[in-house]
Amino acid sequence: MKLTGDQHMIKRINKAIVLDIIKQDAPLSRAEISVKSGLNKATVSSLVAELIDEHLVFETGLGESSGGRKPIMLLFNEKAGYAIGMDLGIEYLLTVVTDLSGQVVQQYETRLKDKSPDSVIAQILEVYEHTAQNLPPSPYGLIGLGIGAPGIVDSEGTILSAPHLRWKKVPLQKRLAEAIPKPVLVDNEANTGALGEYRFGIGRQSSNLIFISVGRGIGTGIILNGQLYRGVTGFSGEMGHTTIRENGQPCPCGNQGCWELYASESALLEHAAQHWPNETVTVPLLLQKAEAGDDEAVQCLQQFGRDLGIGLVNIVNTFNPEKIIIGKQIAAAGKWIHPSLKQVVKSRSLSSHYNDVNIEYSALETKASAIGAASLAVQQFFMQAS
Repeated sequence: MKLTGDQHMIKRINKAIVLDIIKQDAPLSRAEISVKSGLNKATVSSLVAELIDEHLVFETGLGESSGGRKPIMLLFNEKAGYAIGMDLGIEYLLTVVTDLSGQVVQQYETRLKDKSPDSVIAQILEVYEHTAQNLPPSPYGLIGLGIGAPGIVDSEGTILSAPHLRWKKVPLQKRLAEAIPKPVLVDNEANTGALGEYRFGIGRQSSNLIFISVGRGIGTGIILNGQLYRGVTGFSGEMGHTTIRENGQPCPCGNQGCWELYASESALLEHAAQHWPNETVTVPLLLQKAEAGDDEAVQCLQQFGRDLGIGLVNIVNTFNPEKIIIGKQIAAAGKWIHPSLKQVVKSRSLSSHYNDVNIEYSALETKASAIGAASLAVQQFFMQAS
Protein backbone atom coordinates (compact mmCIF):
# COMPACT_ATOMS: atom_id res chain seq x y z
CA MET A 1 0.00 0.00 0.00
CA LYS A 2 2.85 2.37 0.75
CA LEU A 3 4.30 1.75 -2.70
CA THR A 4 0.96 2.63 -4.31
CA GLY A 5 0.75 5.80 -2.26
CA ASP A 6 4.28 6.77 -3.19
CA GLN A 7 3.58 6.15 -6.87
CA HIS A 8 0.49 8.33 -6.71
CA MET A 9 2.48 11.12 -5.05
CA ILE A 10 5.27 10.85 -7.61
CA LYS A 11 2.72 11.08 -10.40
CA ARG A 12 1.18 14.21 -8.86
CA ILE A 13 4.60 15.82 -8.54
CA ASN A 14 5.54 14.95 -12.13
CA LYS A 15 2.22 16.23 -13.41
CA ALA A 16 2.73 19.51 -11.59
CA ILE A 17 6.23 19.79 -13.08
CA VAL A 18 4.92 19.22 -16.60
CA LEU A 19 2.15 21.78 -16.13
CA ASP A 20 4.59 24.36 -14.73
CA ILE A 21 6.89 23.90 -17.72
CA ILE A 22 3.99 24.40 -20.13
CA LYS A 23 2.79 27.48 -18.22
CA GLN A 24 6.22 29.07 -18.26
CA ASP A 25 7.63 28.06 -21.65
CA ALA A 26 4.74 27.36 -24.03
CA PRO A 27 4.40 26.85 -26.89
CA LEU A 28 6.54 23.71 -26.75
CA SER A 29 6.38 20.07 -27.77
CA ARG A 30 6.18 16.88 -25.71
CA ALA A 31 9.79 16.13 -26.63
CA GLU A 32 10.89 19.54 -25.33
CA ILE A 33 8.99 18.94 -22.08
CA SER A 34 10.79 15.62 -21.73
CA VAL A 35 14.16 17.35 -22.08
CA LYS A 36 13.30 20.17 -19.67
CA SER A 37 11.75 17.88 -17.03
CA GLY A 38 14.05 14.91 -17.28
CA LEU A 39 11.01 12.64 -17.57
CA ASN A 40 10.85 10.00 -20.29
CA LYS A 41 8.69 10.66 -23.33
CA ALA A 42 6.08 8.03 -22.47
CA THR A 43 5.51 9.57 -19.03
CA VAL A 44 5.27 13.06 -20.51
CA SER A 45 2.77 11.90 -23.15
CA SER A 46 0.60 10.25 -20.52
CA LEU A 47 0.62 13.30 -18.25
CA VAL A 48 -0.03 15.69 -21.13
CA ALA A 49 -3.01 13.55 -22.19
CA GLU A 50 -4.47 13.92 -18.69
CA LEU A 51 -3.91 17.67 -18.71
CA ILE A 52 -5.64 17.93 -22.09
CA ASP A 53 -8.58 15.89 -20.77
CA GLU A 54 -8.74 18.26 -17.79
CA HIS A 55 -8.84 21.30 -20.13
CA LEU A 56 -5.65 22.76 -18.65
CA VAL A 57 -3.57 22.24 -21.77
CA PHE A 58 -4.47 22.21 -25.46
CA GLU A 59 -2.72 21.41 -28.70
CA THR A 60 -1.99 24.12 -31.21
CA GLY A 61 -0.15 24.24 -34.53
CA LEU A 62 2.95 22.39 -35.66
CA GLY A 63 6.41 23.44 -34.56
CA GLU A 64 9.70 23.39 -36.42
CA SER A 65 11.05 19.99 -37.40
CA SER A 66 14.40 18.86 -36.05
CA GLY A 67 14.74 16.23 -38.74
CA GLY A 68 11.58 14.16 -38.47
CA ARG A 69 7.90 14.98 -38.39
CA LYS A 70 6.92 18.42 -37.20
CA PRO A 71 5.90 18.24 -33.52
CA ILE A 72 2.49 19.26 -32.21
CA MET A 73 2.90 22.24 -29.91
CA LEU A 74 1.18 22.64 -26.56
CA LEU A 75 -0.26 25.69 -24.84
CA PHE A 76 -1.51 26.36 -21.32
CA ASN A 77 -5.25 27.02 -21.19
CA GLU A 78 -5.19 30.13 -19.04
CA LYS A 79 -8.93 30.61 -19.64
CA ALA A 80 -9.86 27.27 -18.04
CA GLY A 81 -11.07 29.06 -14.91
CA TYR A 82 -11.15 32.38 -13.08
CA ALA A 83 -10.30 33.61 -9.60
CA ILE A 84 -11.62 36.60 -7.68
CA GLY A 85 -9.11 38.68 -5.73
CA MET A 86 -10.05 41.44 -3.32
CA ASP A 87 -7.98 44.10 -1.60
CA LEU A 88 -9.84 45.14 1.54
CA GLY A 89 -8.71 48.67 2.29
CA ILE A 90 -9.67 51.03 5.07
CA GLU A 91 -12.11 52.95 2.88
CA TYR A 92 -12.55 50.72 -0.16
CA LEU A 93 -12.90 47.22 -1.58
CA LEU A 94 -10.93 46.69 -4.79
CA THR A 95 -11.97 43.58 -6.73
CA VAL A 96 -10.28 41.93 -9.69
CA VAL A 97 -11.02 38.81 -11.69
CA THR A 98 -7.97 37.04 -13.10
CA ASP A 99 -7.53 34.08 -15.37
CA LEU A 100 -5.20 31.23 -14.39
CA SER A 101 -2.16 33.18 -15.63
CA GLY A 102 -2.89 36.19 -13.42
CA GLN A 103 -4.18 38.36 -16.26
CA VAL A 104 -6.84 40.79 -15.01
CA VAL A 105 -10.05 40.50 -17.02
CA GLN A 106 -12.34 42.53 -14.77
CA GLN A 107 -11.72 45.22 -12.17
CA TYR A 108 -13.87 47.52 -10.07
CA GLU A 109 -13.73 49.39 -6.80
CA THR A 110 -16.45 50.17 -4.29
CA ARG A 111 -16.33 52.34 -1.20
CA LEU A 112 -16.99 50.68 2.12
CA LYS A 113 -20.45 51.59 3.35
CA ASP A 114 -19.54 50.93 6.96
CA LYS A 115 -16.39 49.62 8.66
CA SER A 116 -18.08 47.24 11.07
CA PRO A 117 -17.26 43.55 10.44
CA ASP A 118 -20.88 42.62 9.72
CA SER A 119 -21.30 45.42 7.19
CA VAL A 120 -17.97 44.74 5.44
CA ILE A 121 -18.66 41.00 5.23
CA ALA A 122 -22.10 41.69 3.77
CA GLN A 123 -20.54 44.01 1.19
CA ILE A 124 -17.88 41.45 0.28
CA LEU A 125 -20.58 38.84 -0.26
CA GLU A 126 -22.63 41.25 -2.36
CA VAL A 127 -19.64 42.01 -4.61
CA TYR A 128 -18.71 38.33 -4.77
CA GLU A 129 -22.19 37.30 -5.92
CA HIS A 130 -22.29 40.00 -8.57
CA THR A 131 -18.82 39.07 -9.82
CA ALA A 132 -19.44 35.32 -9.80
CA GLN A 133 -22.55 35.77 -11.92
CA ASN A 134 -20.70 37.78 -14.58
CA LEU A 135 -17.66 35.63 -15.29
CA PRO A 136 -16.72 34.58 -18.82
CA PRO A 137 -17.66 30.95 -19.63
CA SER A 138 -14.92 28.41 -18.87
CA PRO A 139 -14.52 24.69 -18.04
CA TYR A 140 -13.93 25.27 -14.31
CA GLY A 141 -15.76 28.55 -13.83
CA LEU A 142 -14.95 30.28 -10.56
CA ILE A 143 -12.15 28.48 -8.73
CA GLY A 144 -11.99 30.55 -5.55
CA LEU A 145 -11.77 33.85 -3.72
CA GLY A 146 -8.66 35.40 -2.20
CA ILE A 147 -8.64 38.47 0.02
CA GLY A 148 -5.78 40.69 1.13
CA ALA A 149 -6.78 42.33 4.43
CA PRO A 150 -5.08 44.98 6.56
CA GLY A 151 -3.60 44.21 9.95
CA ILE A 152 -2.38 41.03 11.56
CA VAL A 153 -3.92 37.94 9.93
CA ASP A 154 -3.35 34.43 11.28
CA SER A 155 -3.08 31.17 9.32
CA GLU A 156 -6.83 30.58 9.64
CA GLY A 157 -7.68 33.89 7.99
CA THR A 158 -8.72 35.54 11.25
CA ILE A 159 -7.90 39.24 11.49
CA LEU A 160 -6.44 39.41 14.98
CA SER A 161 -5.91 43.14 14.88
CA ALA A 162 -6.60 45.83 12.27
CA PRO A 163 -6.25 49.14 14.16
CA HIS A 164 -7.37 51.36 11.27
CA LEU A 165 -10.58 49.32 10.86
CA ARG A 166 -10.87 48.92 14.64
CA TRP A 167 -11.21 45.18 14.22
CA LYS A 168 -10.05 42.56 16.67
CA LYS A 169 -10.33 38.80 16.29
CA VAL A 170 -12.64 38.84 13.27
CA PRO A 171 -12.77 35.32 11.69
CA LEU A 172 -13.13 36.72 8.18
CA GLN A 173 -12.16 33.58 6.27
CA LYS A 174 -14.42 31.34 8.37
CA ARG A 175 -17.44 33.61 8.04
CA LEU A 176 -17.05 34.00 4.30
CA ALA A 177 -16.48 30.26 3.81
CA GLU A 178 -19.80 29.60 5.52
CA ALA A 179 -21.58 31.59 2.78
CA ILE A 180 -19.40 30.85 -0.27
CA PRO A 181 -19.26 27.36 -1.85
CA LYS A 182 -15.80 27.95 -3.33
CA PRO A 183 -12.42 28.00 -1.53
CA VAL A 184 -11.81 31.23 0.41
CA LEU A 185 -8.35 32.36 1.47
CA VAL A 186 -7.48 35.45 3.51
CA ASP A 187 -3.99 36.86 4.09
CA ASN A 188 -2.37 40.14 5.02
CA GLU A 189 -2.64 42.63 2.16
CA ALA A 190 1.09 43.38 2.09
CA ASN A 191 1.77 39.65 1.76
CA THR A 192 -0.63 39.35 -1.15
CA GLY A 193 0.90 42.48 -2.66
CA ALA A 194 4.34 40.89 -2.49
CA LEU A 195 2.97 37.76 -4.16
CA GLY A 196 1.29 39.85 -6.85
CA GLU A 197 4.54 41.62 -7.69
CA TYR A 198 6.65 38.45 -7.46
CA ARG A 199 4.36 36.35 -9.63
CA PHE A 200 2.99 38.92 -12.08
CA GLY A 201 4.67 42.30 -11.60
CA ILE A 202 8.14 43.84 -11.75
CA GLY A 203 9.41 41.37 -9.15
CA ARG A 204 9.15 38.33 -11.41
CA GLN A 205 12.92 38.04 -11.87
CA SER A 206 13.77 38.72 -8.20
CA SER A 207 13.86 35.96 -5.60
CA ASN A 208 14.58 38.41 -2.75
CA LEU A 209 12.29 41.41 -2.65
CA ILE A 210 10.36 43.56 -0.22
CA PHE A 211 6.97 44.99 -1.16
CA ILE A 212 6.04 48.22 0.63
CA SER A 213 2.29 48.77 0.84
CA VAL A 214 1.82 52.50 1.45
CA GLY A 215 -1.77 53.32 2.35
CA ARG A 216 -3.46 54.43 5.55
CA GLY A 217 -0.56 52.62 7.22
CA ILE A 218 2.55 50.87 5.98
CA GLY A 219 2.82 47.12 5.54
CA THR A 220 5.63 45.06 4.09
CA GLY A 221 5.51 41.73 2.30
CA ILE A 222 8.80 39.85 2.28
CA ILE A 223 9.94 37.39 -0.38
CA LEU A 224 13.15 35.58 0.60
CA ASN A 225 14.72 32.96 -1.66
CA GLY A 226 11.54 32.84 -3.73
CA GLN A 227 9.26 32.18 -0.74
CA LEU A 228 6.93 34.43 1.23
CA TYR A 229 8.56 34.92 4.63
CA ARG A 230 6.02 34.81 7.44
CA GLY A 231 8.11 34.57 10.61
CA VAL A 232 7.78 32.05 13.41
CA THR A 233 4.16 32.93 14.21
CA GLY A 234 3.18 34.06 10.72
CA PHE A 235 3.05 37.77 11.49
CA SER A 236 6.22 39.13 9.88
CA GLY A 237 6.25 42.33 7.87
CA GLU A 238 4.88 44.92 10.31
CA MET A 239 7.72 47.28 9.43
CA GLY A 240 5.34 50.23 9.56
CA HIS A 241 5.54 49.90 13.34
CA THR A 242 9.30 50.16 13.58
CA THR A 243 10.26 53.25 15.59
CA ILE A 244 11.94 56.04 13.66
CA ARG A 245 11.43 58.80 16.28
CA GLU A 246 12.04 58.03 19.92
CA ASN A 247 9.54 60.50 21.34
CA GLY A 248 7.30 60.69 18.30
CA GLN A 249 3.55 60.74 17.84
CA PRO A 250 1.41 58.08 19.53
CA CYS A 251 0.36 55.26 17.20
CA PRO A 252 -2.89 53.22 17.29
CA CYS A 253 -0.70 50.14 17.79
CA GLY A 254 0.22 51.43 21.27
CA ASN A 255 3.76 52.48 20.39
CA GLN A 256 4.95 55.95 19.45
CA GLY A 257 7.12 57.32 16.68
CA CYS A 258 6.19 54.53 14.25
CA TRP A 259 7.37 54.82 10.64
CA GLU A 260 3.83 54.83 9.25
CA LEU A 261 2.96 57.94 11.25
CA TYR A 262 5.38 59.90 9.05
CA ALA A 263 5.55 58.03 5.74
CA SER A 264 2.09 56.62 5.06
CA GLU A 265 -0.35 58.08 2.58
CA SER A 266 -2.31 59.42 5.56
CA ALA A 267 0.76 61.27 6.83
CA LEU A 268 1.39 62.78 3.40
CA LEU A 269 -2.18 64.03 3.06
CA GLU A 270 -2.27 65.39 6.62
CA HIS A 271 0.88 67.36 5.88
CA ALA A 272 -0.53 68.59 2.56
CA ALA A 273 -3.83 69.63 4.17
CA GLN A 274 -1.95 72.25 6.19
CA HIS A 275 -1.11 74.05 2.95
CA TRP A 276 -4.60 73.77 1.45
CA PRO A 277 -7.02 73.83 4.39
CA ASN A 278 -10.01 74.62 2.19
CA GLU A 279 -9.49 71.72 -0.23
CA THR A 280 -9.94 67.97 0.05
CA VAL A 281 -6.40 66.94 -0.79
CA THR A 282 -5.88 63.57 -2.44
CA VAL A 283 -2.78 61.96 -3.90
CA PRO A 284 -3.93 62.59 -7.49
CA LEU A 285 -4.64 66.24 -6.67
CA LEU A 286 -1.25 66.65 -5.01
CA LEU A 287 0.47 65.15 -8.05
CA GLN A 288 -1.54 67.43 -10.31
CA LYS A 289 -0.36 70.43 -8.32
CA ALA A 290 3.26 69.25 -8.49
CA GLU A 291 3.00 68.78 -12.26
CA ALA A 292 1.66 72.33 -12.52
CA GLY A 293 4.76 73.64 -10.74
CA ASP A 294 3.30 74.24 -7.27
CA ASP A 295 6.35 74.54 -4.98
CA GLU A 296 4.45 73.58 -1.83
CA ALA A 297 3.20 70.38 -3.45
CA VAL A 298 6.72 69.52 -4.60
CA GLN A 299 8.12 70.18 -1.13
CA CYS A 300 5.43 68.00 0.49
CA LEU A 301 6.37 65.12 -1.78
CA GLN A 302 10.08 65.64 -1.24
CA GLN A 303 9.66 65.55 2.54
CA PHE A 304 7.52 62.45 2.21
CA GLY A 305 10.30 60.83 0.17
CA ARG A 306 12.79 61.56 2.95
CA ASP A 307 10.54 60.07 5.64
CA LEU A 308 9.82 57.01 3.52
CA GLY A 309 13.53 56.65 2.85
CA ILE A 310 14.40 56.57 6.56
CA GLY A 311 12.36 53.41 7.01
CA LEU A 312 13.77 51.89 3.84
CA VAL A 313 17.27 52.24 5.28
CA ASN A 314 16.30 49.78 8.01
CA ILE A 315 14.95 47.38 5.40
CA VAL A 316 18.03 47.63 3.18
CA ASN A 317 20.42 47.05 6.08
CA THR A 318 18.36 44.23 7.61
CA PHE A 319 17.31 42.17 4.60
CA ASN A 320 19.88 43.09 1.93
CA PRO A 321 17.16 42.63 -0.73
CA GLU A 322 17.63 42.60 -4.46
CA LYS A 323 14.58 44.80 -4.99
CA ILE A 324 12.24 47.03 -3.00
CA ILE A 325 8.89 47.72 -4.65
CA ILE A 326 6.75 50.63 -3.44
CA GLY A 327 3.10 49.96 -4.09
CA LYS A 328 -0.46 51.23 -3.79
CA GLN A 329 -1.56 54.66 -5.00
CA ILE A 330 1.66 56.34 -3.90
CA ALA A 331 3.55 54.42 -6.61
CA ALA A 332 2.31 57.06 -9.06
CA ALA A 333 4.32 59.66 -7.11
CA GLY A 334 7.66 58.00 -7.83
CA LYS A 335 8.83 60.84 -10.08
CA TRP A 336 8.50 63.32 -7.22
CA ILE A 337 9.52 61.32 -4.17
CA HIS A 338 12.38 59.27 -5.59
CA PRO A 339 15.20 61.87 -5.61
CA SER A 340 14.87 62.71 -1.89
CA LEU A 341 14.13 59.08 -1.00
CA LYS A 342 17.20 57.85 -2.87
CA GLN A 343 19.42 60.49 -1.26
CA VAL A 344 18.40 59.39 2.25
CA VAL A 345 18.75 55.69 1.53
CA LYS A 346 22.13 56.14 -0.16
CA SER A 347 23.56 58.33 2.60
CA ARG A 348 22.36 56.16 5.50
CA SER A 349 22.53 52.58 4.22
CA LEU A 350 25.59 50.38 4.34
CA SER A 351 27.24 50.82 0.95
CA SER A 352 27.67 47.05 0.61
CA HIS A 353 23.87 46.71 0.83
CA TYR A 354 22.79 49.82 -1.05
CA ASN A 355 24.89 49.07 -4.13
CA ASP A 356 22.92 45.90 -4.88
CA VAL A 357 19.35 47.04 -4.25
CA ASN A 358 16.91 48.45 -6.81
CA ILE A 359 14.09 50.63 -5.50
CA GLU A 360 11.19 50.63 -7.93
CA TYR A 361 7.53 51.65 -8.09
CA SER A 362 4.81 49.14 -8.81
CA ALA A 363 3.49 49.00 -12.35
CA LEU A 364 0.47 47.18 -10.89
CA GLU A 365 -0.08 50.21 -8.63
CA THR A 366 -3.28 49.69 -6.64
CA LYS A 367 -3.96 46.20 -8.04
CA ALA A 368 -0.96 44.28 -6.66
CA SER A 369 -2.65 43.09 -3.46
CA ALA A 370 -5.86 42.04 -5.21
CA ILE A 371 -3.96 40.19 -7.95
CA GLY A 372 -1.81 38.47 -5.35
CA ALA A 373 -4.93 37.50 -3.40
CA ALA A 374 -6.43 35.95 -6.54
CA SER A 375 -3.19 34.03 -7.03
CA LEU A 376 -3.75 32.32 -3.66
CA ALA A 377 -6.90 30.75 -5.08
CA VAL A 378 -5.14 29.88 -8.36
CA GLN A 379 -2.26 28.23 -6.51
CA GLN A 380 -4.63 26.13 -4.42
CA PHE A 381 -6.53 25.13 -7.56
CA PHE A 382 -3.35 23.84 -9.19
CA MET A 383 -2.37 21.95 -6.04
CA GLN A 384 -5.71 20.16 -6.09
CA ALA A 385 -5.65 19.62 -9.86
CA SER A 386 -2.26 17.90 -10.00
